[in-house]
Amino acid sequence: MKVVRYSVDGSEQYGISGSDGNIQRLKGSPLEGLHPSGHVDALGSVRVLSPFHRPRVFGLGYNYHAHSQEVGKNTPTLPVLFMKPSTTVIGSDEAIVYPPDGENIHFEGELTVIIGKEARHVSEIDALNYVFGYTCGNDVSDRVLQRRESEYGCLLMGKGYDTFAPIGPVVETELDPSNLRILTRVNGELRQNGNTADLVYDVPALIAYLSKYMTLLPGDHIMTGTPAGVGPIRPGDTIEVEIEGIGVLRNPVVTSVTSAASVDAGRANNQAALPR
Repeated sequence: MKVVRYSVDGSEQYGISGSDGNIQRLKGSPLEGLHPSGHVDALGSVRVLSPFHRPRVFGLGYNYHAHSQEVGKNTPTLPVLFMKPSTTVIGSDEAIVYPPDGENIHFEGELTVIIGKEARHVSEIDALNYVFGYTCGNDVSDRVLQRRESEYGCLLMGKGYDTFAPIGPVVETELDPSNLRILTRVNGELRQNGNTADLVYDVPALIAYLSKYMTLLPGDHIMTGTPAGVGPIRPGDTIEVEIEGIGVLRNPVVTSVTSAASVDAGRANNQAALPR
């Protein structure tokens, strides 16, 4: 099922997006169960939001063999983890704000895992039982700042600007994450064409590793790394991340928060990214 968070008539709701263009509204959070309320909303009358409000976001570096090769890195011997602030998260069709002092900002299309229940000391065999679903993500990165930080063994600000984690548009709850095609396009031009079969550490391994050291919480996001083909973005660009079985995450790039607000105001009826 494709679960979506959306705004309608001044309230935020969760629902199940159907192939008929309608959304079956849920009674509450999908993390508490997929219980229909009996109310139906037309997709064209709602504003689709990021799947969850300000979640914890874990990121992975160098987690595709081909990407490690393209940047001249050895295959990591343990998951290379960082975190993105919850304020980086935006939804599909919301604007990525290009930093005023940005010099080399890159897109990174990624499969994103949503944790469904509290997980601690989980085995790889049981790991997928703790997954609520999967969605598209874009780990937007400031390469200049990222490299300066990395010289001192840290990684935060280069990944942590507001709007640097587009997520969505829906969460697919019934999906095998082991062999999914990931495409990223900039202004319609294909830049990334990868597959999760190339992951260094697959989804069960990542959940087991993270839960060994900390408690994973319902709604946590794990951005699983990016395939080869990363590259720069500029204001005026439109970035699309497409993952089979999920849909298309689409975000324009703008120069300021004011520009982002203008884009946001005009996106309510633009729901082409949702599969039907």
